[in-house]
Amino acid sequence: MPSVSVVIACRNAADTLGIQLEALAQQRYSDTWDVLISDNGSTDHTRLVALRYSDRLPGLQIVDSSDKPGAGHARNVAATVSTADFLAFCDADDEVAPDWLTTMMAALERNPFVAGSFESRKLNSDRVLRSRPLQQSTGLQESPFGPGLPHAGAGNMGIRRDIFLSVGGFDQAVGTLEDTDLCWRVQLAGTPLIFAHDAVVHVRLRSSFSKMWRQGWNYGHAAALLERRYGNKPIASVTAVTTSLAVIKATQERETTSQPNPIASALKLLRENPTPGALMWAVGWHVGHRAYADDELPALPATADDGNRMRQAG
Repeated sequence: MPSVSVVIACRNAADTLGIQLEALAQQRYSDTWDVLISDNGSTDHTRLVALRYSDRLPGLQIVDSSDKPGAGHARNVAATVSTADFLAFCDADDEVAPDWLTTMMAALERNPFVAGSFESRKLNSDRVLRSRPLQQSTGLQESPFGPGLPHAGAGNMGIRRDIFLSVGGFDQAVGTLEDTDLCWRVQLAGTPLIFAHDAVVHVRLRSSFSKMWRQGWNYGHAAALLERRYGNKPIASVTAVTTSLAVIKATQERETTSQPNPIASALKLLRENPTPGALMWAVGWHVGHRAYADDELPALPATADDGNRMRQAG
């Protein structure tokens, strides 16, 4: 049977990592698997929490990815360390369902690139849930910009390792939406993304206003990059696991005048984001989206074909 590495990128995740590792320790998957915890420069007790599970999780290994910040880089480093046939990604602050690995691998045996479903009620209060709805609960995510292909969050994603490496892995330059970018590049290279609805991960959303604002900023900044990268007509939009549908509607409607009324725009934003959390996230998104205007567009990651051509040229 094919082998699989469960990859968890983390930085300062001591408060939540134990919940995820406990859920993985309860998995009843009987074939070959290991767990790679890619530590992206933690300064808390993340490593100590991980080591407590060294006798309960098969092949548990802590991978050092502290040389460059970012979840994409951390996952890429773990992928190069892995020798497994498949990679299954989950996050340090979430909780996989009891049969997650079994259902994920069943899907991967039929399709080489899959994403499971997200569930939000188990780990979040009603107040947090009101801040924004959760995509990828009943199907893949969609974006009003880009190449017109579905995408998914890396917190519940599986892929054949050779396909992942062939496209250059996650592009760490994209930032928060590196999973959206990966999904599009893999599909454009010829491998479809399939939804595995029974592979469930319980997702933990941002609970403080400061974290909501910061996440919104990161998503807005990354969305502006992807709009430029994929060459479509720029549509201010949001594509994320924790997307506010109100923000999508608000940002898709382009202003008809060259100098929109700032007061009217602010009132509109308030109407379309009725809770404090949704408003904080939306404001962060708009600020981050506009902040990208002067940034240089980064190049695409090197693929396996690029490396082969370089070796042949040399």
